[in-house]
Amino acid sequence: MTQTVINDPNTIVCDHPLCHENLTIIRDKNTTAEVFRNAIRRLTYLLLYTATQDLETEEVTTVTPMAECKTQVLKKDVKIILAPILRAGLIFSDIASDILPNASIRHIGMYRDEKSLKPVWYYDKTPIMFDEPQKTVVFILDPMIATGNSGLDCINLFVSKRIPVENIRFVSLISAPEGLEKIRKYYPTLKITTAHIDETLTKTGYIIPGLGDAGDRIFNTLGD
Repeated sequence: MTQTVINDPNTIVCDHPLCHENLTIIRDKNTTAEVFRNAIRRLTYLLLYTATQDLETEEVTTVTPMAECKTQVLKKDVKIILAPILRAGLIFSDIASDILPNASIRHIGMYRDEKSLKPVWYYDKTPIMFDEPQKTVVFILDPMIATGNSGLDCINLFVSKRIPVENIRFVSLISAPEGLEKIRKYYPTLKITTAHIDETLTKTGYIIPGLGDAGDRIFNTLGD
């Protein structure tokens, strides 16, 4: 499938054979909810490994069964926040917490108004202000960047709480050029990791060719 090319060094596309394999599975309308979820979990590992590659480390001394050696660990004074956007973002959080076991999970709840295509907030599990925002790295987790409205609202939330833009990462399965452009208008340097940039959006805000409604397919609520 042709990838839409975005000339943006801060948008990282995980162009890996296993990404293509699992994207094919989740795009297929006949894929069952169970298979769909498992394919997303596999994609999440690939995306998170890509999105975390620039986390800072520090040197420590480790004693193996054979000898003492110098090794690397994540910087201990850096706090990592995982911020899944409910409900679809929940599929990312279990895998993300396996990869980053010391991270704090801060759920963000919003849904899209189908007429205005604007996000409607219903839940915010973030503190009024972070203790050390300069030492906090946030991973916003949402399967789709479609219109970009929900993603932009979530980014604005953390920026309003003094998290530096350079400390925020956005992780998505599929992105639309329109949504990326919306986010880039306000945050040109924010790092986005995605598995694919699709062609465009429908008038109702769905990604083409996309994969349908991620939340309904994850939680098997199609037709409700």
